[in-house]
Amino acid sequence: MLPKEQRRSSSHDKLQLLRSDTDSHAQSSTSILLDASKYIEELKHKIKDLVEDNNSCLRSITGDRMNQMGVTVQAQEKGFLVRVFSEKSYPDLLVSILRVFEDLGIDVLDARVSCIKPFRLEAVGREVKGRAEGIDSEVVREAMLQALKNCREGD
Repeated sequence: MLPKEQRRSSSHDKLQLLRSDTDSHAQSSTSILLDASKYIEELKHKIKDLVEDNNSCLRSITGDRMNQMGVTVQAQEKGFLVRVFSEKSYPDLLVSILRVFEDLGIDVLDARVSCIKPFRLEAVGREVKGRAEGIDSEVVREAMLQALKNCREGD
């Protein structure tokens, strides 16, 4: 066990560190602890405000999109980055989208999907040699939109 003086010195050092971290000008240990407690409460309020601001920002962004469905396709070196968004998840939507990839001759290399309302898919696909060479990103986009429309109409 540490001698009493070392423990006291260690406690004093920790209090001084706490004092500097919380911008306290107090001298007594009790006042330093009270200032630290106030500082923590201020940080909690700042975090709460930031979370509320973030949530309201997300609500406004998703509110604009919630009544939409859309597809974006970005051409990459030997493939595509495909993003599909739909306000609603329709039966067989994922299967239809994967079928489009297959029909166009595009292998899915990586994908992230949420089939819960709203439906979201982000996939990276590579053109299969001899099958999808020279496919335009607009062709992929139109095929994805058609799959979305077909699922929506079939619902």
